[in-house]
Amino acid sequence: MANTAKISWVDGALLVAEAGSGHSFTMDGSAEVGGRNLGARPMEVMLIGMGGCTAIDVVSMLRKQRQDIEGVEVSLTGERAADHPMVYTEVKLTYTVRGRKLNKALVERAVALSDEKYCSATAMFKKSAKVTHEIVLVEV
Repeated sequence: MANTAKISWVDGALLVAEAGSGHSFTMDGSAEVGGRNLGARPMEVMLIGMGGCTAIDVVSMLRKQRQDIEGVEVSLTGERAADHPMVYTEVKLTYTVRGRKLNKALVERAVALSDEKYCSATAMFKKSAKVTHEIVLVEV
């Protein structure tokens, strides 16, 4: 299964990213590299991709388990190496699941399955980073 993407330079460090699915967004660099802060940094986009990948997994599993979820948020904090290529060395994910009568064990299982089996982005991050997670349940 192949995915495609095209990145086009606009000006300074401003880039337009076009996904094979037809969606596009901007990325930009910091002022130090000629950017104007008009979009997320490419390395931030990598964290966003990981968060989106695992969030889709967890929401899908919780729905199949008939959990009465009202919201799922994944917050990520990534630490990068000091030296180039400055890969991520640690990533912490915090899953905040809001709902009614949530089964903690089922939520933990969904997060574990995403982490260990289903999330491709997490698997790639684990090649260079220690990945940890925390789960916060909020009854509504």
